[in-house]
Amino acid sequence: MKITNVKVDVFGWHVERWRVGAGMSFGGPRKLGVVTVETDEGVSGHAFLGGPDYHAKSMIDMVKPRLMGRDPQDIGRIWAELWRMNRGVSHGVIGAADICLWDINGKIAGQPIHRLLGTCKESVPVYSSTAYWETPEEYQEEALRFKEAGWTAHKIHPHSDPTADIVISKAVRDAVGDDMKLMLDSMWAYGYEDAMRVGRAIEDLGYYWYEDPLVEEDLYSYVKLHQKLDIPIMATEFAPGRYYGMTQWITQYATDILRGDVALTGGITPLVRLCHLAEGFKMKCEIHHGGNSLNNVANLHVTMAVPNCEFYEYFPCTGANVYGLTEDIDMTGGVVHAPTGAGLGYEIDWERLRSDTLGTVE
Repeated sequence: MKITNVKVDVFGWHVERWRVGAGMSFGGPRKLGVVTVETDEGVSGHAFLGGPDYHAKSMIDMVKPRLMGRDPQDIGRIWAELWRMNRGVSHGVIGAADICLWDINGKIAGQPIHRLLGTCKESVPVYSSTAYWETPEEYQEEALRFKEAGWTAHKIHPHSDPTADIVISKAVRDAVGDDMKLMLDSMWAYGYEDAMRVGRAIEDLGYYWYEDPLVEEDLYSYVKLHQKLDIPIMATEFAPGRYYGMTQWITQYATDILRGDVALTGGITPLVRLCHLAEGFKMKCEIHHGGNSLNNVANLHVTMAVPNCEFYEYFPCTGANVYGLTEDIDMTGGVVHAPTGAGLGYEIDWERLRSDTLGTVE
């Protein structure tokens, strides 16, 4: 089997505007790229690619020449070659190509990708991950909606102001009581002193983890923070080097939990390696949302194939990243189950996408 073509179909993607924390906004008129890797035996693999105005060109100009004529089962060899291009090609582009190859291999085998990786579990709990709300009461209302629907874990993205964030964190804990796991994602908002104040406050409130209190460049302060707080710290979402940059975070005791996803880490291949690296140190690696529906499916396969990812992240709670599949991941009762179809195991809603076709790059 040989790869015969790589193309990116571009479609409109219109969703309601929403934001997270302070200054990070999403939605509105957008575009979605669908990457297709075709083979001479009629088996194709797919991946979704955000920002196709920028990323489609590098996929075709730089990645496609590396894939043409190759055996799509040489996933490890191909990924290593693509990763060496990471200074000129985004991790998302490398990740999309890798996902396509895994999709092809699952289809060849007639198995879900997580079976090829080595299935560890059949289901995991979901945590609801908030968008931005103006008032503590709105954060409370959202948390209660999910608790009443049977969800057992909930993560908040507050205002990126330490005083307001402590108030919001306390309000949500007061609303849901002690029997719901709560997490705080500060989205790199604080300096060391404020990170310490917020960390101690949510530690007293029994929060389950403390995510991204500092920018990843400030490894020195992460080490200090980790020494002083008991609440588990989760970092490395955007850490330089991605998989290859994790050694210092582990050996310098800068974080308790590693973080990654197929887009930011560069595909299924390095994300599995990242989880296994964490497992070797008896650490968790919690997988971040993928930014679009098919990336989330790819994340789900990795989640089911490793023992040390406890949750699936649903982000945002408005469902604004759910688009382009004929059937979305079922999260009824706050639980997701392992995919059962071959490859990625979810069908692209081509009819819906083609109603807003913008073009093809190949």
